[in-house]
Amino acid sequence: MKRTLAAFLTPLLLIGCNLDEFPEFNPRPIIDYQQEMRDFVRGISRYAKGIEADFIIVPQGGIEIVSTNGRVSGSADTAYINAIDGLEQESVFYGQGGIDQPTPAAERNRLRTFLDLAKDNGDVTILVTDFAFTPSKVDDSYDLNAEAGYISFAADHEALDNIPEYPPQPHNENNRNILRLDQAENFLNLINPRSFSSRQALVDAVSDTNYDLVIIDFFFNGEAYTEEQIEQLQQKRDGGRRLLLAYVSIGQAEDDRFYWQNSWFSNPPVWLGEVVSGTSGNYIVDYWEEGWQDIIFGNDDSYLFRVIDAGFDGAYLDYVDAFEFFEE
Repeated sequence: MKRTLAAFLTPLLLIGCNLDEFPEFNPRPIIDYQQEMRDFVRGISRYAKGIEADFIIVPQGGIEIVSTNGRVSGSADTAYINAIDGLEQESVFYGQGGIDQPTPAAERNRLRTFLDLAKDNGDVTILVTDFAFTPSKVDDSYDLNAEAGYISFAADHEALDNIPEYPPQPHNENNRNILRLDQAENFLNLINPRSFSSRQALVDAVSDTNYDLVIIDFFFNGEAYTEEQIEQLQQKRDGGRRLLLAYVSIGQAEDDRFYWQNSWFSNPPVWLGEVVSGTSGNYIVDYWEEGWQDIIFGNDDSYLFRVIDAGFDGAYLDYVDAFEFFEE
């Protein structure tokens, strides 16, 4: 006759056994992965704005968490929305099925529902990176985003490693000083520096454009930009001021970043997980754990402090959608 779980546990309890020795009967607590990410981003925002009140926070992807239940049927999570200045989403109109391919209507509508929920319930600017290279499709992407009330960038490389040749000038080019995110009318998403021979080559190429907003990695092949290079990046070709956001991965760890310790390959910290499938140096992290969050913000050695101290205008937070891995 099969013994019941209660029959098995009772004698253990009576003799004072520690249930931690029996993990099959001591499951991990249930974690609300979406809420943990909301709390993480809000913590980043509080910390950054506590140092620099006008510092800009723009999460990339994971837009489902603007809804209280993570679904299109949910109401706006105003605590999260009020903590951010913008949202960035890729492939709203072009690129989900490949570069130059229109995103299917059903997915367009789903993405727009979340983006509009944030835009309609807070002071949130929507940035969209579409992927297209045919001039007619690039033009269509800009037109569709403008109609939706989004600021957009049409990337002709999926790696986001270049300045597109078309259009020859940024969409909605202007000579105004851009001091707030909601003043921007265009942006350049250049988070991968691999096409440039040096830091200064990238700086010179960007400074020869009139984009209102530029997103770049905080490092160039492991090297931080100098104070003079940051200031140069913040100037448009016509002399106007633009905004500069630094790429920061908060949902994955990368083994080529300043915080990485070689000992982690054989003896990883408790929050460090497996290699992300299809990559050679990105790792899953338990992003709600204190050890990982301490790397990202909250102290003078953290990623966010370095970004703020360097003079960037804001942070572009990537892999916000990391909660999807754990939910699946």
